[in-house]
Formats: sequence, C-alpha cells, structure tokens
Amino acid sequence: MTSRLRIRHITRVSYAQAAVSSHNEVRMTPLTLPGQTTLDSRVTVTPATATWSYWDYWGTQVTGFDLMDPHADLTITASSLVETSPPEPLPTAPDWERVAERTVNSRLLEFAGPTGRTTVPAKLVKKARKAAAGLDPHEAAVAVSALVADRVSYLPGATSVNTSAAEAWEQGAGVCQDITHLTLGLLRGVGLPARYVSGYLHPEREAELHRPVAGQSHAWIEYWAGDWCGYDPTNRTRAAESHVVVGRGRDYDDVTPHKGIYRGVPGGPPEVTVEFTRVA
Repeated sequence: MTSRLRIRHITRVSYAQAAVSSHNEVRMTPLTLPGQTTLDSRVTVTPATATWSYWDYWGTQVTGFDLMDPHADLTITASSLVETSPPEPLPTAPDWERVAERTVNSRLLEFAGPTGRTTVPAKLVKKARKAAAGLDPHEAAVAVSALVADRVSYLPGATSVNTSAAEAWEQGAGVCQDITHLTLGLLRGVGLPARYVSGYLHPEREAELHRPVAGQSHAWIEYWAGDWCGYDPTNRTRAAESHVVVGRGRDYDDVTPHKGIYRGVPGGPPEVTVEFTRVA
C-alpha cells in the first residue's frame, strides 16, 4: 500500500550576537527513487535570500545560500510531499566471493572501508565475523545489526554529533546515528559494502490522515547484496514505506542536513523540529 507524507523540517539558529555573514548548505530534499517519489519540495530561508541547488558527488540534492548582512537568527524550513510504497522483495543473495569481486571492481569500494566516524576496534570486527559466520549476506546484515542493537540502547541525548562508533559501543547507548555508524563499521569489517542513509521515519505507521505528528530525522543503512538493500538497525526492520530517503554517503559527514560557517561569536546549538502529516 502506498503512503503519501507531508514533511516539514524546521531548523532555527540563534546567535549570541548578530552574525556578520553566513554561508550554508542544506540537505533536506527527499530523493525520487524506485518506491519513493517526491511530488513537491522546497526550502525557504528567513531572513529571505536567494538560494541555489545542485547535486553533490553522492547524489544528494543540496540547497545553498549566503547571508551577507548581519542577522541575529536564521530559520530554514524544508517542506516536502513524498509518496512511498513497500519495498520490493530482497534480491537473491550473491555468494561472498561475488560480493568481494564486485566490490574491488566498482564504486562499491568507496563503501567498503572505515571512515573516521565508522572505525571500530579489531575485537569488535572479530565479534561481527563470528556473528556472520556461515550466513549469506542478507542474513549477515541482520545478524550484525542485531549485535549492535543488543549492545547499544537507543537513548536520545546520550551522545553528541561528534561521538564515534567505538565510543557509542563502550557506553552502550546512543541515537540512530551512532547505531548506524557502528553497524556500517562492522558490516564493512565482515566484507559487506554498506552506506549511511539520512532521511526521515514517520513515527506512527498507521497514523490518522491529516493529523500532524511530531518526529525527527533518522538514519539507517543500505548494504550491497546483488543490489542496495535498506535496513534500519535501530528498529530491527527493513526500510519500508515509512522511511523517506534524503541522502546517502559513507557516513554522517557526507549527508549532514545543515552545515555552514558564519562570522560572529559562538552561539548555542540549533533548534530542530520535524513534523509529519499522512495525507493518503
């Protein structure tokens, strides 16, 4: 059954003193993919300024803008209407030799090695290889994801945006970003290419039509097993019609929803709200 979702993502930045100028990139526009069609999407900025869009190396749509006059606040509003449908059946899993051969001879290699955010100790990779032993790639992805979810409890506020995968494992708590980074590091360690997915997850699968629901942005993985296959390790489930893809990359740094620089004194963290409305 298809689902049509309206998503409103608002980011508010307040500066301790007016910023002299700022330069910004926003990655909040959902992609159009098999099983997901973006019917409408726009990014607006207050104070009003011109924006431009382009596609980055990883295939994510980026909205850029500059504010060259002093401003005490910045509000970015990304509004989208997206139609999604249930995922197709998983492809037949290739054997591990085929995965390895395809990886070294294609762009899959970019998703096969560790990054600063996904590096994990050798002892954890050993645990993952033990969990994946004798399993095909689909089964291994689920087993390794479960290894992470069993260890790291989802706990909002337990980590910061700079927490590493290894740190999240040690403290046994984190958010979807941490669980995703850990899963990526371990899947790559067992020989399965995997990439970070940034997007949204509607918090109520059977939400009442036209009733706004508070939510948040979300992260999950896609692993390659004959094709890219989405899996949400935080919720121990395949990515489905409630998941909306915005971007993919090696880790969070490739798909950060909002990044920028400004001239001025340091301010506090941004205030972010995400609202979902199921309209069909």
